[in-house]
Amino acid sequence: MNVDSIKKDLLKLEEKLLEPEVRTSAIELSKLLADEFFEFSSSGKVWSKKEGLSPKGIGVVRMRLSDFDIYPLSEDTVLTTYKIFNEEKMQYSLRSSIWKYKDTKWQMIFHQGTPIA
Repeated sequence: MNVDSIKKDLLKLEEKLLEPEVRTSAIELSKLLADEFFEFSSSGKVWSKKEGLSPKGIGVVRMRLSDFDIYPLSEDTVLTTYKIFNEEKMQYSLRSSIWKYKDTKWQMIFHQGTPIA
């Protein structure tokens, strides 16, 4: 497991999930989110891939990512942590995701957002 390479790859994927063209495409989101994906959102809602993915995706939100890091959990599973600034709400949140490498690609299986002051 090359940690630097994995960190670079997962940062790109996390940033990709912030892009409007990805967030509004159920097809693109389905590639990045595992079937067993679920999220504890920063709004306090809990949703799964099946429940939350509409044909128009998950909606566009202008956000900036910073302070990205990774923590390997096993040979094929990695925890990512970072901070998001929501430019619309003018609010920061701490974020964590769990990514699993399967079928030659990384897919997110869990995500959590926690608002901070």
